[in-house]
Amino acid sequence: LWLISKLPFFLFYKMSDVFYFIAYHLVGYRKKTVWNNLKLVFPEKNELELKQIQRKYYSHMCDMFLEMIKSLTITEKQMKKRFVITNAGVVNELSKKNKKSIIMLCSHYASWEWMTVLGTQIDIETYGVYQKIVNPYFDRLVRRIRAKFNAKLMTASQATSIIVNNQKNNVLAIYAMVSDQSPSWRRAKYWRDFMGIKSPVFTGAENLAKRYDLTVIYLKVKKVKRGHYEATLVPICEDSTKTAAFEITDKYLNILEEQIRETPEFYLWTHRRWKHRNKQPAKFAVVR
Repeated sequence: LWLISKLPFFLFYKMSDVFYFIAYHLVGYRKKTVWNNLKLVFPEKNELELKQIQRKYYSHMCDMFLEMIKSLTITEKQMKKRFVITNAGVVNELSKKNKKSIIMLCSHYASWEWMTVLGTQIDIETYGVYQKIVNPYFDRLVRRIRAKFNAKLMTASQATSIIVNNQKNNVLAIYAMVSDQSPSWRRAKYWRDFMGIKSPVFTGAENLAKRYDLTVIYLKVKKVKRGHYEATLVPICEDSTKTAAFEITDKYLNILEEQIRETPEFYLWTHRRWKHRNKQPAKFAVVR
């Protein structure tokens, strides 16, 4: 993998084209899941339109996979050129103004592996929530990649204790959380329409923001061209304690949904995001 990561970018994306041919045309990696997801959320599109989105998605997915590997050896200068954060200064401004730490909501859209470069452009500590991988080799690999640019990693179960400890020690930090996938339907506290489908959604980031009075922003990423992304930090709320129930979650998902509808091929369609759509919500859950 290290040798692959050293390839120049023009050869790198030639390799991605080969991976695309294998994944889409030969192996058909999760092709049924992708197709079912697209048909479900875009009933107004015809088969030709859905096929075009599907093919573009697989090409982007292969780019993303190799870009993660490229992270092993990419320099900070290269990363800043290829993943441009238009307003990174917002983090410093908000943390100084409010004297609060920040939750940065992220999504599986366009690029989420390269967002770690934010840590080189801000004055507060950077943490990222990640899910531990069963395979120890790949777990170490992912941790190495995501911790490269001054980021510290924590699991979801560690988040509360780390936030509490940082607050006790007056340490301001930004906590990156990807919150757009499917939670356990039995424990989900909130169900809402996402891309027109009633389904359970994660509310953990909102709960943490309200409990510990954290500012909330969203990292809105778009793909400019192959290997180049542009991200903008969008304010969600500065005083989370004064927001209505699920207001933060709704604002976040509404922005993401706009992104997906505008350019759908950059979302993570290989995940069974709507697998619980026919389940009965728990009695304690709020359904909207």
